[in-house]
Amino acid sequence: MIKLNPNRSFIIPALFVLSLALLASCKKDIVEKLVVVHDTVAPVSHDTLSPIRPVTATSNAYVTALFEYKPTPGQFINTDLGNQKGAEGVLKGNQGLVSLGAYGGYIVLGFDHTVLNVPNSNDFIVFGNAFNLFAEPGVIWVMDDKNGNGKPDDTWYELKGSQYGHDGYIRNYEVTYTRPAADTSDIPWKDNMGGTGFVKRNIYNQQTTYFPEWVNAKEFTVTGSLLPSTNIDDSNPEYIISRSFDFGYADNTAGGDKVDISNAIDKNGNRVKLKGIDFIKVQTGVLYDMGWLGEQSTEVCGAADLSMVKLDQ
Repeated sequence: MIKLNPNRSFIIPALFVLSLALLASCKKDIVEKLVVVHDTVAPVSHDTLSPIRPVTATSNAYVTALFEYKPTPGQFINTDLGNQKGAEGVLKGNQGLVSLGAYGGYIVLGFDHTVLNVPNSNDFIVFGNAFNLFAEPGVIWVMDDKNGNGKPDDTWYELKGSQYGHDGYIRNYEVTYTRPAADTSDIPWKDNMGGTGFVKRNIYNQQTTYFPEWVNAKEFTVTGSLLPSTNIDDSNPEYIISRSFDFGYADNTAGGDKVDISNAIDKNGNRVKLKGIDFIKVQTGVLYDMGWLGEQSTEVCGAADLSMVKLDQ
């Protein structure tokens, strides 16, 4: 969901107005550099012949290409915060804003050069609209253009974040969303572990349907890595908290999330050596119903190569 200012009393009629005022609040106060976590798994050799697209005088520090925007159901889907227009708005800067919907919704973006993997350093930043005590973490995936065709059609590698291996973290997690009989109804989901639930409508967003317009079928399935929901405290339904994880996820900390390409892992969880990356995918990582606040949904405002962009420290 789009985050509201946490320092308030919850007077329901005013909430929609407050949310509109904060839609583009992608802050530029950058958090301290993240600490790279090392594991004991030997890195997997990767093709060192993968082409490197060098930085030139015309290169842009920010992502410049939108390859896919495939949101899942959500309260902002099929609006300008959840359609192709919103997705295109995150290019070439960090002042856009697009919602990815509930668990599994994703966006694929590309740089106009290869972002190099600098030893012992964070390499790029993903901007979201998280703030103190409210994060909606998304899993970040990376890809190098191994075949050199300029398209994200090689292998995706997950960036290993702080919740990897913790209780509630599940790889190859699948959720199937089904189109409801009536457009204005809640949208049912089921996962590959026997779980079921709904992406529920609320009174603040009244578009015809929360089911994404890009889907023509009756149902569709998304696959990815599920992050734990242990960061969420809804014991007080009027003041729900969603704390940030330690590191490694999008829409996780105020000002943006710096990440290290060296944390890339393959499908078996082994660390992968990459000289650099050309494409990123951000995917909503938590499946949770936040009550009147709606579904947990990662938001993206942009992404940038840290070797090129100057950020306030």
